[in-house]
Amino acid sequence: MAGAHDLEMESMNLNMERDPKEELEEEKKRREEEGGKALSKDKKVHRIVSKWMLPEQVRRSYLDRANCCPPPVFIISISLVELAVFIYYAVWKPQKQWITLDSGILESPFIYSPDKREEAWRFISYMLVHAGVQHIVGNLVMQLILGIPLEMVHKGHRVGLVYLAGVIAGSLASSIFDPLKFLVGASGGVYALMGGYFMNVLVNFREMIPALGVIRLLIIILIIASDVGFALYRRFFVPANESPVSFAAHIAGGFAGMSIGYTVFSCFDKALLKDPRFWIAIAAYLACFVFAVFFNIFLSPAN
Repeated sequence: MAGAHDLEMESMNLNMERDPKEELEEEKKRREEEGGKALSKDKKVHRIVSKWMLPEQVRRSYLDRANCCPPPVFIISISLVELAVFIYYAVWKPQKQWITLDSGILESPFIYSPDKREEAWRFISYMLVHAGVQHIVGNLVMQLILGIPLEMVHKGHRVGLVYLAGVIAGSLASSIFDPLKFLVGASGGVYALMGGYFMNVLVNFREMIPALGVIRLLIIILIIASDVGFALYRRFFVPANESPVSFAAHIAGGFAGMSIGYTVFSCFDKALLKDPRFWIAIAAYLACFVFAVFFNIFLSPAN
């Protein structure tokens, strides 16, 4: 009994003699391990996003500073506005609007109309109006699936720049190449996002996982093919009592994305304004913009 009592006293003395610094270090290590587990759960989504959106050499930089502050507000907000406008016109003209255009949409103050080009806001606001349920669903699904991860990586101001550049390029191109046709839908903005992402996948193909790289390209090509097919149908094969809709915005939005979008999305860890590629793309875009404005004022058949 005495021996056991002595051992117990020695154990208590050893515990009392432990260095407080050691206890603090152990406590700190334990907290770091717990924090690391929580952090790894929080960054699981960011890890998946980085594999789909970024080449390998900049993924670590993204993960080190990844956060959802601010959240992807731009894409979600613009999608909700487009959906609200569609529902408004669908309720106003419910008998046809769920399928295709009708007079209710053509009288909208948002739609791009060749005989109302002096109302300059229509060159942007046309993106809020859609030709039918297939049109709105296709655009919303694509811009949410692609736009939210892009905005998580590049933030809203960069994604918004590319999206609106595609929208404006789409309406101006339509006013030149299809000057007598109406224009609706956000396809110019959606194609700008796809064009920028497509160019990044193409340029950084070897640095991304090859299998996923092929899948990404095939998915983008499939979506583009189906959407362009639907746009061509609305342009050339609509019934005689309905108004055809221009498809030039798809092509122009894609080119805007492959130029401005590519430079913006490839400058993740660089200062965008210091990249000469960005200014070259902006200069080319502005040159096309000025020409389109000149064409609309002096040369357009719609005059």
